[in-house]
Amino acid sequence: MSDKEKFIAEMREGYTFKGESIIMGGAMLDGEVMHETFIRLPLKTLNRHGLIAGATGSGKTKTLQIIAEQLSDVGVPSLLMDIKGDLSGIGAESDGHPKIDERHEKIGYPFIPGKSPIEFLTLSEEKGARLRATVSEFGPVLLSKILDLSESQSGIMSVVFKYCDDNGYPLLDLKDLKKTLQYLTKEGKAEIEDDYGRLHTTSVSTIMRKIVELEQQGAEVFFGERSFDVDDLVRLDENGKGMISILRLTDIQDRPKLFSTFMLQLLAEVYAIFPEEGDLVKPKLVIFIDEAHLVFKEASKALRNQIESIVKLIRSKGVGLFFVTQNPTDIPDEVLGQLGLKIQHSLRAFTAKDRKAIKLAAQNYPLSDHYNTAELLTSLGIGEAFMTALNDKGIPTPLVHTMLRAPHSRMDVLEKREINSIIRKSNLIDKYNEEIDRESAYEILSGKIEEAAEEEHQEKLKKQHKKARTSSRREKSTFEKVVNSTTTRQIGRTVARELTRGLLGVLGISTTRRRSRKKSSWF
Repeated sequence: MSDKEKFIAEMREGYTFKGESIIMGGAMLDGEVMHETFIRLPLKTLNRHGLIAGATGSGKTKTLQIIAEQLSDVGVPSLLMDIKGDLSGIGAESDGHPKIDERHEKIGYPFIPGKSPIEFLTLSEEKGARLRATVSEFGPVLLSKILDLSESQSGIMSVVFKYCDDNGYPLLDLKDLKKTLQYLTKEGKAEIEDDYGRLHTTSVSTIMRKIVELEQQGAEVFFGERSFDVDDLVRLDENGKGMISILRLTDIQDRPKLFSTFMLQLLAEVYAIFPEEGDLVKPKLVIFIDEAHLVFKEASKALRNQIESIVKLIRSKGVGLFFVTQNPTDIPDEVLGQLGLKIQHSLRAFTAKDRKAIKLAAQNYPLSDHYNTAELLTSLGIGEAFMTALNDKGIPTPLVHTMLRAPHSRMDVLEKREINSIIRKSNLIDKYNEEIDRESAYEILSGKIEEAAEEEHQEKLKKQHKKARTSSRREKSTFEKVVNSTTTRQIGRTVARELTRGLLGVLGISTTRRRSRKKSSWF
């Protein structure tokens, strides 16, 4: 048996499975595509997570598109993080191209144009159903990890949540959280110390600064109501196809803190809500995290540990996670070790650091008798990749150089009118885009502060009024003493008499003459 025949036999055996599978492309050896030697992925192990890596322009996004649209065809919903804005074309049929026909002829697999049902979601001002979550849903532990709080600061956060729970003050958005912290260190200081202990103002100030930092990345848009129900991610359309939810994130590339906050909350919510599924014949949901380095870029150690824990546990819920990034080294080793599927597109070696990274990347893949992995990684063509997966028994498949099939949907963005048409038909827009701002901790505590301020003002006015009355009584008492004295009354009569006399004198009339003139006036 020749090396070629041996290779074909090995690949056909290694990539043939008992259960359902999807076709990724054809096996390649020495630059030649082995006709009808299909490389498949078993649906049963896609909840074991995956990696799609490669340099810019090597075809990562199209690989993601190939997997997502085939999952949709077999009734598996997915969530796509569209950071570059180039995934919307999955909702329209491919226009075809001679190069696509040529590629599929080499692979030996017919090209049939198609499209998938899609739903647009958004975290910001992009068009789509808005994703939100309340502060209460995060809870003190997760929120403390996101804010990278110390142990004592995390204790304060727990006290804040406990106080609000005990008093029925809903924590919905970040202004609720900030108002509660302000209240408990000022007007409510005495109230909380008896039951919960004293809050150190220095620690509270640090927490406030970190909340403001999160707000500056646009988190105030994400926190609030109505909370997104993760069950809406696992819908099927009327034809039984899995719904592909495209989360539009083109305007948050420079806000990694918001992105990692959202991702961690979403994964935590999925883990908490979805039931234990065990080993399913196919995943319940697959989540593709494009530009995955943003999740880990500014993540604290505690946050990374939390993500690692969820990655390990969430597969039991029937959920698969696919990290899409430029280099495998962007993903922490603890997470990378949990990924069953690895698809590696071409890497570029411009510097000594790049060459070292390529050698490290090659070590992530099984040894092969057919390839010099480190050497071939720099010469893979566009739409070609190294692949290895877990078979239906959980054993890694042979490493294979694969020519990937083309997506059957459009490899370009939808036009604005097409996007608007999809949004108009959405069942989620009305559900999640309604502005809700019900009474919560901010309004309740603001009211308490206003009442306290009004009571304090009224008390101050009463004191001022009382003081004024007391002062007035003192003045009147002194005056009365003077006026009522005998000497004062005598002096008053004398003064009055002299004034009368003086007045009459000025008029030139004496008292006697006035009387006589009064008598003669009758005649």
